[in-house]
Amino acid sequence: MKAKDFNQAIEWAMSTRFALTGGVFSRSPAHSSIASKKFKVGNLYLNRNCVGALVERQPFGGSKMSGVGTKAGGPDYLLHFIDPRTITENTMRRGFTPDIK
Repeated sequence: MKAKDFNQAIEWAMSTRFALTGGVFSRSPAHSSIASKKFKVGNLYLNRNCVGALVERQPFGGSKMSGVGTKAGGPDYLLHFIDPRTITENTMRRGFTPDIK
């Protein structure tokens, strides 16, 4: 496929159901800026090899059909392994005695 311009190429890339990794090679700083804003993928690589995130430097994961948003190795990754619970108690109820064990 040959896009008529850079914006159309980004539009085509974003029209897919997947958004794991994207790569852009361009000598134009304007294209890098556009890609950073409009190319919504889990990992966006600009002017470099687009295979292989660096462990402990580049968390890996995508969006759309390519992931749930939290990236493996990222700050929220461990939250995938817990079952969140909320316990709410009305401490103002009649007869509350915090000293009883």
